[in-house]
Amino acid sequence: MIKKKKVALSLASVLMLGGLLSACGGAAEKAPSSGAGAQDGKAEGPLNLSVMTVLFATTPAADDNPIKRAIEKATNSKMNIQWVSANSYQDKLNVTLASGDIADLIYINDPFSSVFRSMVQQGAFWDISNYIKDYPNLSNKISKTAWDLTKMEDGKNYSIPRPRPSEADSFFILRKDWLDAVGMKPPTNTDELYQVLKAFAENDPDKNGKKDTIPFAANVDPNDTIAPMGALTQIENSFTGTNGNWKFVDGKMVFTAFLPEERQALEYMTKLVSEKLIPEDFASMKLTQLKELFKAGKAGMIVNKAGTLHDYYADVKKVTPSFKETDFYPLTSVNNYNPKGPGFAGSLAIPKSVPEAKMKRILKLVDTWMNDEVFDIQTYGMEGIDHTVKDGVKVVDSAKLGEHNGPDFNQIVYVADPYASSTKLFFTKEANELFKKVQDDRTKNSVADISTGLYSPTMQQFLPEFMKNLTNLKTKILLGAAPISAWDDYVNKMKNDPNVVKMSQEMTDAYKKRSGK
Repeated sequence: MIKKKKVALSLASVLMLGGLLSACGGAAEKAPSSGAGAQDGKAEGPLNLSVMTVLFATTPAADDNPIKRAIEKATNSKMNIQWVSANSYQDKLNVTLASGDIADLIYINDPFSSVFRSMVQQGAFWDISNYIKDYPNLSNKISKTAWDLTKMEDGKNYSIPRPRPSEADSFFILRKDWLDAVGMKPPTNTDELYQVLKAFAENDPDKNGKKDTIPFAANVDPNDTIAPMGALTQIENSFTGTNGNWKFVDGKMVFTAFLPEERQALEYMTKLVSEKLIPEDFASMKLTQLKELFKAGKAGMIVNKAGTLHDYYADVKKVTPSFKETDFYPLTSVNNYNPKGPGFAGSLAIPKSVPEAKMKRILKLVDTWMNDEVFDIQTYGMEGIDHTVKDGVKVVDSAKLGEHNGPDFNQIVYVADPYASSTKLFFTKEANELFKKVQDDRTKNSVADISTGLYSPTMQQFLPEFMKNLTNLKTKILLGAAPISAWDDYVNKMKNDPNVVKMSQEMTDAYKKRSGK
């Protein structure tokens, strides 16, 4: 059983968390105290700590797992890890947080969930904002974007972001061989993009003598809660210059639907639909169907990450034998815009029941674990067992490494390759150089979703229905079932809706408080 510490919650908070205590079992085993600090020149003993994290494998790593033991030796620690199946992690996490019986280091899959947010407000977790600078890997191997976007509304960090690449997020990628075939250069704005798509439709870019190409594999997916306009979201964002639904304009947060540029984007997309520059059945297509169009050599542009080339390359090459990896060409920007990812996937939190001295040692453990030679332990496993060394290069046996749970430790501490969304070891040198250069160019004007993690009680209740209505109206306009004037009427009506006004004010207050603006 995992060893944990108690965090006291008020009765009101437990009731607010929906009676989750009723689902809790018996008292958990307590964690042993951490090793005493260095005194009189003596070395610190191992840091004893409990950890709770998610598990995607079938069988968790045993306590005597050699990879675990090697990490413990490198970090001077003894970890008691509770691995929880991904299928039930959210439920288990809620129960654990509500009970107050929390591991010394716990994986929070959503640092802005209502349960975690509520406990932070009650003072149940350490504010680590002033400690980050003391740990070089936490400061340098986790992007500023991730730290900024995981701040709570008070502008403080209560957890360590689990890093992911922030640059080179999904954006327009086109067939460079098609572009060459129609004698055009990569587009840099929406006017040029339209001309390219038009040429892809009319100038036989695949040279098969037929007008059977689909310029842009795009869709509208109302079931996609993250990007409810599907691939067409990037068209909208290229007009508004915004990643997400909110833009900070003249000192306040404005919902992008109310920007004049959103109307321009809608007119532009209606033109693409009417001229059949996107699939005719775009309104019902799923992302998997768009991928199949691209694989079949029928589409000239898709929204994705450069690093996904391996998903398409073999299939495209069967249709077009001359296709090269560098023909999978990511655009740098459109209208000086491209999206930046949040830079994190979940976070690690330390409950306030952990004494400050031990909290610092846990931060040091994570920081040390992020050193290349330590992180390599779970990346490559044991030499002669999980990998061999050939010509100075470690060759991993992925099956063995998985069997020995190497990748599972990424769910505790992870180090993200900043180019992981663009480059891959199995790409050609030329492709990696191209994709890396494009990513470097994109960093000059990439835009993150500044609304990530901002809390508005009104938005929580009102936004889902509002977004559903917006998406339905957009789709009707794109299909010609409603005039563009219907958009004007709806937007003008909703601008003064009490829920919109209140939501916008709450988002403005939250943004200013978190960012210090």
